[in-house]
Amino acid sequence: MKCRKLGKSEIEVSEISLGCWTMGGLNWVNGMPNGWANVDEKEITEAINYAIDNGVNHFDNADVYGNGKAERMLARILGSRTNNFIISTKIGWFPGTAVHAFEPAHIRHQCEQSLINLKRDYIDLYYFHHGQFGDNDEYLDDAIEEMHRLRDEGKIRLIGQSAYSNEDFQKLIPKVKPEVIQSWANAMEKPFIGEGSPTRKLMEENEISFVAFRPLGQGLLLDKYHKDNPPKFEDGDHRKGLERFSVEKLAELEPKLAKLKENFGSSTEDLARMSLQYLLHHKFMGAVIPGFRNLHQVKVNLSAMDKPLTDEEFEFINNVFS
Repeated sequence: MKCRKLGKSEIEVSEISLGCWTMGGLNWVNGMPNGWANVDEKEITEAINYAIDNGVNHFDNADVYGNGKAERMLARILGSRTNNFIISTKIGWFPGTAVHAFEPAHIRHQCEQSLINLKRDYIDLYYFHHGQFGDNDEYLDDAIEEMHRLRDEGKIRLIGQSAYSNEDFQKLIPKVKPEVIQSWANAMEKPFIGEGSPTRKLMEENEISFVAFRPLGQGLLLDKYHKDNPPKFEDGDHRKGLERFSVEKLAELEPKLAKLKENFGSSTEDLARMSLQYLLHHKFMGAVIPGFRNLHQVKVNLSAMDKPLTDEEFEFINNVFS
């Protein structure tokens, strides 16, 4: 498995890493569904051990994934190996008893709790999980100061910024000065990595790495769901009601997937290679972090490693989703 440096740091992560959101299981935060169904720790354990044996060295977590459950599960599975890996986690969506999750005292508390959960003395990469810093950004400056204090104290190594709009990245990158930014990206959705994106321009100018979640479009790019049998998700699963899983959106996607299958092959492994290597074709891409529930899903994802796309294949995908 090839590794890539994160930003200007010396930290290197596996190109295909693992996102741990699914490990939190069904979950709610402030009454909103924030989790995933059908998670079994025994299956997660098999999957993680297989990933480690095949070169994965980076696990992406957050305090809100199961409200600490995913961090604690990862620590149990890694056991005495925990310091052998690059572990990232995040602060921002779980407010606890604070008025706002980016209150400095809450940031410090959650950092300390994540260290306890992960059984670590430091966090390799600590992200602000979103770009909403209160009315008129009232918590922004103090939150940045607290994050820098945590880094100076050795509790975190790198600062990251996750966000969900180009406007937030434009505002926050010059202030937070992250080594890494994270958001969604896949062949269908390229608001931050596409040609002409202002976020991409900032990344390239400042040598910032991008870590892509949702690299498989939550299974849509694997031809997993179909308009004639759309998925049904249970309460507590954040996917319930999302437009991308509607009959109409699935019907729009099917002819595009047909073109891709004709060119790349129709197996799940073929489509995983197409999807993950499409993102890794970008030089600023630090890692892709597909989620997983079981050994089979990790095997499919890792079947894509070390199989880069040609420039012609890359442009073919761009044309399909132009």
